[in-house]
Amino acid sequence: MGIKYSQGSAASQGISCCRVCAQLNDAGDKQCQHCGEKIFLRAPQSIQKTLALLIASIIFYVPANLYPIMKTSVLGDQIESTIFSGILLFIDSGAYFVASVIFIASIVIPLTKMLAIAWLCQSVISNKPIRHKQLAKLHAMTEFIGKWSMVDVFVVAILVALIQIGSLMVITPGLAAISFSVVVILTMLSAQCFDSRLLWDKAERK
Repeated sequence: MGIKYSQGSAASQGISCCRVCAQLNDAGDKQCQHCGEKIFLRAPQSIQKTLALLIASIIFYVPANLYPIMKTSVLGDQIESTIFSGILLFIDSGAYFVASVIFIASIVIPLTKMLAIAWLCQSVISNKPIRHKQLAKLHAMTEFIGKWSMVDVFVVAILVALIQIGSLMVITPGLAAISFSVVVILTMLSAQCFDSRLLWDKAERK
C-alpha cells in the first residue's frame, strides 16, 4: 500500500520542520523535540534581514571594484591593480583562462547573486503570480555558487604568500581584497537568511 501525500505546505497542515536537524514538529512547538533548537514556521523577518544584508553587500561592492585589490612593488616601483585591471593584465599576458576565471568569479557571480536575491525578495513581496518551483531552484543554486566568489581573494592570498623576493618584488593585498571578502560573506549570509518556504506560501495562497 503506497504512501499518500497530501497537498499543501507542511505549515498549512500544522507541521514545522527544524532547520538544524530536519525533525518534524507540531506547529505550536517552540523547541525541536529532537535537538532542542528554537523552531519557527517561517524564519522571523526573513525578507528584512535578506534585504539589509544585500544592500550592505552592494555598498561594499563599490570600493571592491574601485580600490586596488593587489599592490606589487618591483624594485621600489609600486603598481596597484584593481579587479578589472588585473583581468586586463592577464589578457595582455595571454593567460586567457585565468582572466576568464577571475572575471566570472569576481564580477559575473557576485552581480548574478545580488540580482537573484533581489528577484527572490521582490517575488515574495509583489502581488504578481510566481513560478515558485523555479525560484526555489534559483535560491538553491545561489547558495551553492556563493563560495566560488572567493577565487579572486584566494589568488591574491597565494601570490602574497609565494612572491616575497626580498626588496626585488613584494606583493601585498589592497583595500579591495577586504571589501570583496566582505561582499562574498554578506551575499552568502543574505542567501541563507532568505526563507524559500515563503515562495511556496505565496503559491499556495494564489
